[in-house]
Amino acid sequence: MASPVLSVSPSDVTLPLILSSYKSLPITISAEEKPAVSRLTLPNNDSVAGTNTIVSHLSTLIPLFVKTTYTDIESAEIHQWLTLTSTTPIPEETIARLNGNLKFRTTILGEKLSIADVAVYARVKGQVASWSDEQKTGEKGYRHIVRWVDFIQNTPDLGLQIPTEEKVAVDPSKVLVYLEPEEPVKEKKKEGAAAGEDSKKKGKGRAAAEKVKEEAERVKEGVLDAAGKAAATVASKGKQSKREKREKPKREAPKKEEPLISPSQIDLRVGHILYCMPHPNADSLFVSTISMGDPEGSALVTPHSELSLPSTVLTKFTPLPTVRTVCSGLNGLVPIEEMQDRKVVVVANLKPVNMRGIKSAAMVLAASPAPAPGEDSTTHKKETVELVTPPEGAVTGERVCFEGYKAEPEAVLNPKKKIWEQIQPGFATTSDLDVVFDREKAGWTGDAAQGKAPGEGPTGRLVTEGGGVCKVKSLVGAVVR
Repeated sequence: MASPVLSVSPSDVTLPLILSSYKSLPITISAEEKPAVSRLTLPNNDSVAGTNTIVSHLSTLIPLFVKTTYTDIESAEIHQWLTLTSTTPIPEETIARLNGNLKFRTTILGEKLSIADVAVYARVKGQVASWSDEQKTGEKGYRHIVRWVDFIQNTPDLGLQIPTEEKVAVDPSKVLVYLEPEEPVKEKKKEGAAAGEDSKKKGKGRAAAEKVKEEAERVKEGVLDAAGKAAATVASKGKQSKREKREKPKREAPKKEEPLISPSQIDLRVGHILYCMPHPNADSLFVSTISMGDPEGSALVTPHSELSLPSTVLTKFTPLPTVRTVCSGLNGLVPIEEMQDRKVVVVANLKPVNMRGIKSAAMVLAASPAPAPGEDSTTHKKETVELVTPPEGAVTGERVCFEGYKAEPEAVLNPKKKIWEQIQPGFATTSDLDVVFDREKAGWTGDAAQGKAPGEGPTGRLVTEGGGVCKVKSLVGAVVR
């Protein structure tokens, strides 16, 4: 049986490290094709694109990771770090998050080695090598990442084959250590305690006792003599002191900066509907089995043992890729024939919801006519619905984003923050039938744009990593959701 063929993108730093370190992988490396996005072509000519998807597949062929058992939480954490570090360069906030994660951990998962250690090392090592000594081990440096990098590139348990000259240099003599200064309050307590102890020892002597008694009498007499003169002054100072105490401004806690809201927070991908059927408990819903490039073991994928697919579908898509079950309110609006064996655009990081007894783990993006001026959008009837279609040649699992808003999406959108609700109103179609993000339609103009990502223009087209534009069939000026 022929082995899968791997075509590696020239910009991919992860797969070359895996291939050089684990040379017994049963795959063939293409020496000709140099795609913009790395691609793995299976023996049946199906292909998957994207480094993360390929890395997850290869990890199932590497003995070290096959023999290691990962919990669902650990598998989700592996997937999370693969996603967070897939942007070049890795964002500063992700670097800080990684440093915090490694504070009390030997590996990304704690003690277990995983494919995440290999992939994240490959992606971060260039940045770490360029850091100054201050950035590496200064007071606010990323010393935990530096320690982890040194461990990963040298531990024989992981077996990475890295030439010495390509390893990140870690010089112990250049480690900068900043000790926390002892708090003044603690010093005063120590001084007071020492003085008290000294007085206690001296007070044991008779002469000291007499001296203390005489001093007390002298002070008492002095106070009585000065009482009349100082009464007004003391009272005045007392009132002034209380007034100053009352008027002393309260120390305000520093305001926490909220992250910018941006369309890039939404995980949009190319999905492939393998099969669609009516929902057994809801007339308005379809239930689709969609492949969208998820790694094996992801908590969002539906186990193959739980699928109920026709034999014709199983035969056509062998080996069966990872899939999610997705419910969509398109029954009666889109012919079911148009929902079979086709590419769509999916929203992959909405929180899964239970829809009439079936867990839905994504959403299919579709367009419908915009409400008439003054019409309530919540009661607007969708008479025509068209699915958003990726460009021809788009690969399953390929990332999709709006021009001017390319960044790493959230792992899962927090429903409480209403991120989707603040961004989706800007999804629209143009006279060219392109799907775009329109800042004005989202209300991101003037003062209302505060806290919103600026973008590079008033509108940005929805494009794949390969540069193709996502479109609809015929709806102009439509709402997309």
